[in-house]
Formats: sequence, structure tokens, C-alpha cells
Amino acid sequence: MIFDLEATCWRGPAPNGQNEIIEIGAVRMDIGGEYLGEFKQFVKPVLNPLLSPFCKTLTGISQDQVNAAQTYKYVIRDFIDWGRVEDEHTFLISWGENDKLYLHNDCKLHKIDSIWLKNHIDLKKHFRHLKRLNNYVSLKRAIQLEGMEFEGDRHRAFDDAYNLSRVFGKHIDEWSFY
Repeated sequence: MIFDLEATCWRGPAPNGQNEIIEIGAVRMDIGGEYLGEFKQFVKPVLNPLLSPFCKTLTGISQDQVNAAQTYKYVIRDFIDWGRVEDEHTFLISWGENDKLYLHNDCKLHKIDSIWLKNHIDLKKHFRHLKRLNNYVSLKRAIQLEGMEFEGDRHRAFDDAYNLSRVFGKHIDEWSFY
């Protein structure tokens, strides 16, 4: 399962030291790269329920969208069930380690077991190795290196997950983590 998150954000540090997830987007694929479905949900933050102007501008997510959403403890249950992420054969794939950290921190905040995060794969690290790059690159840059155009809006969870799935699918037989 390839996923991306958006979280509360400010120009500086979080007022209480923790960013909270406000959007989860994901694409399920099988081991052969076959598209199996998608997940898109907003999440209502509890520590800082009002989005900063910076966050709304960066993500394009409105206050009304998060106000109408359920809190993390409900959305994450939908996500886990939809993605079958508690299955030991399901891998959670993201671009970097931050998304795993956000999931872990929100699980801790809402007193939810996060053992299902054990099968996480940082595709950014594997992409760097696969392409023999000296440095890590952004998802946008990885898309460009693959000769593709980014589809959708950057800093939107589903659009980022979808574009990540394109990179993943292009190299389905080359990844070294299987």
C-alpha cells in the first residue's frame, strides 16, 4: 500500500510540539503492480483544530474539510481495514520516514497500537539506491527523473500517493526489498 499524509503545519514549530495528520491518501497495488483501489480521507485534528493560514495555503485543505472529518482514531481504523495493513504480507510504502513518524505519533496521541507500522518501506531511500544518486531527491524530482509529469496537486495526500505509485509501478521488478 502506497500512502502519503498531510499534517498540520506552521511557518515555525508546532505550537504544542506535534503536527497532526489532516489527510490520508493511499493507493493499493498488488505485487505485480496491479492497481487495486484508493483511499482518501480528511482527519480532524484535536490538539490544534484550527489550521494555520500557512497550512491552508500549502495544502489547499480548508478548515471546513477538516471540521467535517472524523478524528484520527476513526479514520485510522478505516485506513487499516481498507489497506489490510495488519496483514504481515502488506507493506506500507511512503516517500521518506516522516509519514511513518506522523502515523506513530498520532497513534500514540490517540492510544492506538502502532505495531502495524512494522512493515514500512521508505521508497525515497530505495529510489536513491536504485538510481545510484548521491543525494535524496523530492518526489517531484523523482517523477521528473522518470520522464513523467506530476499529476494533480502537490501537498495533497492522494495526489502524492498516486504519483509515488507511478514511480513504484515503473520499477516493480527492480526494488530490492522483496
